[in-house]
Amino acid sequence: MKEFKQYINGKFVKSTSSDTTEVLNPCTEEVLSLIPQGSVADANAALEAAKAAQHSWKSLTANERAIYLHKMADVIRENRVFLAETLAKEQAKVIGLAQVEIDVTADYFDYNAGWARRIEGEIIQSDRSKEHIFLHKAPIGVAVGICPWNFPFFVAARKIAPSLVTGNTCVIKPSCIAPNTIMEFIGLIEKVNLPAGVLNVVCGTGPVVGNALTTSPITGIISLTGSVFAGQKVMEAASKNLTKVSLELGGKAPAIVCADANLELAVNAVVSSRIIYSGQVCNCAERVYVEDSIYDEFMAMATKKMKEIKVEDAFATNNPDMSSMVSKAQLDKVTEMVEYAKKEGAEVVVGGNRSSKFDKGYFYEPTLLTNVTQKMQIIQEEVFGPVLPVMKFGTLDEAIALANDSEYGLTSSIFSENFNKVMHACDQLEYGETYVNREHFEAIQGFHAGWKKSGLGGADGKHGMEEYLQTKVIYAQYR
Repeated sequence: MKEFKQYINGKFVKSTSSDTTEVLNPCTEEVLSLIPQGSVADANAALEAAKAAQHSWKSLTANERAIYLHKMADVIRENRVFLAETLAKEQAKVIGLAQVEIDVTADYFDYNAGWARRIEGEIIQSDRSKEHIFLHKAPIGVAVGICPWNFPFFVAARKIAPSLVTGNTCVIKPSCIAPNTIMEFIGLIEKVNLPAGVLNVVCGTGPVVGNALTTSPITGIISLTGSVFAGQKVMEAASKNLTKVSLELGGKAPAIVCADANLELAVNAVVSSRIIYSGQVCNCAERVYVEDSIYDEFMAMATKKMKEIKVEDAFATNNPDMSSMVSKAQLDKVTEMVEYAKKEGAEVVVGGNRSSKFDKGYFYEPTLLTNVTQKMQIIQEEVFGPVLPVMKFGTLDEAIALANDSEYGLTSSIFSENFNKVMHACDQLEYGETYVNREHFEAIQGFHAGWKKSGLGGADGKHGMEEYLQTKVIYAQYR
């Protein structure tokens, strides 16, 4: 069993706290590692190291910084199988999907490195003669990244890569549930020779380490991926110093299936979007609205599809579709929400229980619910598990109104072969992303950003990179 240390100023160091947290394999409940239950002193040391390194780091050309990102991508690819296995063990992500996460993370470092020569300012016309107005883009300073447990390695890269290429230094706080892959990666990048202090990783809880990182006057930007509650806490902490925040929070993504949709495509896409990583993905399809004339046919096909979902250990060789929930707490939450839905009148068509197939682990059955109403908890609150509630609708405008009836606004989808319907829905849906006739899953060159309580700012692409930049305007008068 491994015991990890904090990574501060280019070295692995002991935490000033002697407390540790066990990291479990969710499929077997085996203890995989111990991580530090870090202290305020650890957080402050990491921030001070990042602050001290930032001036020399920003003084490099953007292309020189990008070379380090390319080297990080190379290290990931050289160790792709080891990292995927580490990821699958700590969070019960089926090995195929874990490998995808590792490979896309390598691509993400290369993609952001490619922006080095594309960071641009502006020349603005002056009202005065013999004056030029120059708008420059500059790094913010020290970036703090707070990572979730569901895509821990990729989301860490989402925070590290754009912050470093733009000239910021970085402090990362991994999730206590799934920190191992990040920590193993940090141990592998010694050959990159990244200057000390440019990247620091501190493990610990939100109330202690997270609060210290987010209330510090050293921190220039805080990027959090997590729950609405966590986002609210970060905003509260950031308000002390008016620190910039970028938040990707929860979702309750609607999928609208019209009568003229390719029904096989729609069912496959919706079910795939619901059960990917056991439903523990922010942009998963969380609720489905099906036009009444095809409702019975949709339910018959969805029932068959859900019954065919293979649930196994993350390393099973028969290519399972999903595995365990990430923790007992997550399993209990999903169980309680489904039980409450039953009490409210929902009908279980498939699943609806903890899996009795496994002696160990936190497995929940793929679950399909009908006879649900818009005001039910199962429709309004994020489940974050393999549970799919389905409702009928009469007109497209009714479906759009139901879809928009949510405090969340991350992702949405529509299935229709009618161009006019699709464009009308895309205009009216109050979501940062809308997928048309496909599963819910974003691209690294897009912009992953939520509306309403799903977040502020965003990640990926040009606009995600620019989150880590601030502007400086120079008024140059000459004679």
